[in-house]
Order: sequence, then C-alpha cells, then structure tokens
Amino acid sequence: MNASATGDDKVAIVGTGLVGSGWAIVFARAGYKVALYDTAPGNADKSLAWIAERLRDLEAAGLIEAPDAIQARLSIAPSLSDALNDALYVQESVLERVEVKTTLMSEIDKVIGPRTLVGSSSSGLGASLYTEHVTCRERCLVAHPLNPPYLAPIVELVPAPWTTQETMQAVRALMLRVGQSPVEMTREIEGFILNRLQGVLLMEAWRLVEAGLATAQDVDKTISEGLGLRWAFMGPFETIDLNASGGVADYARRLGGLYHNIASATKEHRPWDETLIAKVEAQRRTVLPADQLAARAAWRDRRLMALAKHKRDMDLAEKECSNSNIK
Repeated sequence: MNASATGDDKVAIVGTGLVGSGWAIVFARAGYKVALYDTAPGNADKSLAWIAERLRDLEAAGLIEAPDAIQARLSIAPSLSDALNDALYVQESVLERVEVKTTLMSEIDKVIGPRTLVGSSSSGLGASLYTEHVTCRERCLVAHPLNPPYLAPIVELVPAPWTTQETMQAVRALMLRVGQSPVEMTREIEGFILNRLQGVLLMEAWRLVEAGLATAQDVDKTISEGLGLRWAFMGPFETIDLNASGGVADYARRLGGLYHNIASATKEHRPWDETLIAKVEAQRRTVLPADQLAARAAWRDRRLMALAKHKRDMDLAEKECSNSNIK
C-alpha cells in the first residue's frame, strides 16, 4: 500500500470503460478506496471482472503483490452522489464528446463536495469546453493518461483558464503519490502534448504509405525496432542531445536544415480518406487478421508489463547506486 493512503482515502471513477478501469487499478494499487460509477447498467460489474484479470496478470509479471487486497478496495457505487461522497478526487472517463462531458459535469456539480477535485481523461478536448458553466470549475482540469495508465505512468495535467494553481499542484501531488508521472501544460491547446507529438508521427506514417514509399508494416518496424527502442526511456530532445558529439546545439545546427526541408516538403494536410484507410486496413489485416486483434492486444500488454518491470528494476538499481556514491 502507498504510504500516503490512509486506507480511508477515497477516489471516484466515473465511466468504467478501458480507461476508467485502468485508472481504478492505479488508485487501488496505491492503497486508495475506489468507487466505480457508470450510467450504463452492468458496465461497472464488467469493469470489476476485467480488473480482476488484469491484477492476476500484473501479479504474474511481478509488478504487484496481493491482488485480492487491491481488488477489495474497489466497490460499485449505486449513484453518482454515492460515488462522490467523501471522495478527495474524481477521475472522469466518459466518451470524448463535449455534450456528454458537459452533461456529466452538470450532474457532478450538483453533488460534489467543497474540496473534491475533478480530473478528466480527455485526450484532446480542453476542460474549458465542458466546465465553464459549473460552480466547481476552479477545481477541474484535464488529467489525461496513456492507455493503459497502470503500465504507462505519464499523465498530462492541463488547466482550463479558471483552474487554480492549487488544484494543479494538488492533482500533481496525488499523481506522484499513486506512482504516475505527471507533466504540466501552462494552458490548453487541442491534443495537448502527447497527441500533438503522436499526431505528427501518424500524419507522416500515413503519408508514406499513401505515396507508396513504404508499407505499413515497414513503417511500424522502423519505430518498434528503431526509434521506439530509444524512446522507451528518453524523449526526442535527450535523444538528439546524445546523438551529436557537441550535444543538442551541435545536432540542431548540423541537421536543422534537413528537418526544415522535410517539413517544407509537406504542402498539404488533410484528413485520411476512405481510399487510404482501406489501403492501410488491407495491409494491416494481411499481417494481423481481425479475429486476432484481442489476442495481439493481450500480447502488447504482456510486453508492456515486462518493460514496466525492467524500467522499475533499473530505476531502483540506479537509485541504490546513486545513494551508495553519496555515502
């Protein structure tokens, strides 16, 4: 159990799909009581069953102990009011549609306590689009995870114009307590950090396939057996800082022109049309039949678990080595 959780601390999860269920694991694993609420009948029950399976997988991977104790911290709330009662934090994970989130925020505003904070799992929509009308808006922000959050610790914290600094810092502290790795934006922009970076890569990936310059499989391999190996433990700035003898400034001065030429060569940005979608779909289904998608997703999660354990063990070893050197 996380030392910061007293055993009485409570978090509410509103929306129990894959993202909400993943968040439930994060908080319960850290020692918090977690109330699950979903408006769709049976969804919360399905979530509990799904979580039980994931906890067994995490135990087998050596990432958690006592999965039954973690599961015991989870409960289904019969109403939104019950879910929010005495909750220090609410993680909203409903559909990525402004009208859906706006309606939910109105309902939350009716029953929220005076100190409860609200984070939204929105992957690209700023909280200003659906919290302006509520009285608790100063305590609302985006807390966007990478899925699944119990394996990928990054969380984007994005304030609305009215989100207080106290709210930002309190949610940041909570995320650190539960083992996540928060990053903060100073203001809203569509897509935030993660999906803006991913979006640039995806646009170019689709463009290469559309032009017949490479197959989807080879584009994927370039990341999985190339760039992605480095990106698993360092970001783009550190990557280029280490790729030139003189560091990032040396790299930028020598190769900045190349990247400018690449960017300048892209004259048009447009949505992926049905012809291109069908082309990539056909290439992907040749590699992975549709009936094997779920099995491959499970394979992905096992690989992520192994990577998460490796990174955790390496971080601990480096910390111990650093402490020894200090002594």
